[in-house]
Amino acid sequence: MGLSDDLERVAALASPFAEQGERLAGILAAEAAPGRRAYLCAYERGDARSWLALDDDGRPITLRAAVREAVSIAALCEVAVETAGGGDLEELRAKLVALRLREDPPGIDEAEEAALELERALGAPPRLASPRYLDDLGTATLRLERALGDETGSPFAAAMKDAVGVVESLAGEVESGYKRELV
Repeated sequence: MGLSDDLERVAALASPFAEQGERLAGILAAEAAPGRRAYLCAYERGDARSWLALDDDGRPITLRAAVREAVSIAALCEVAVETAGGGDLEELRAKLVALRLREDPPGIDEAEEAALELERALGAPPRLASPRYLDDLGTATLRLERALGDETGSPFAAAMKDAVGVVESLAGEVESGYKRELV
């Protein structure tokens, strides 16, 4: 069973947890450690949002640490996807092709290959947020940055370092709008 099938299954399990007037708005799949998958379910009613993390069997997760772990890896992976390769890999690849055609500079083959490798590492949605996925994106992005000759530091690493605020913000939102008491 693929991730798309899992998400459909979990959506069916998550829907009954919606309160009157709420709708299941989305699900993020996260696996902070092998075998510890969580599905972060977002519910919406107008502008209000509530959250519930379900385990692989569709049971609500009530351990604060487990919820925070899932939220953290999901948020980090979202930031990584948004910033890898400058945030618009398709545009970067098109610019590399144009550069090859115009100037054919040394190292263009390596840059194009690195961009393609990053595109493969990103994959297509839906994605399972995990430390391995994050590592794969980091490795592919570093290779691309080096191929592009970025010697001033890694923009990707800087974005990941700055992601602490994003992680804390999402964790706070999830905890404050959680549908169960966290212990």
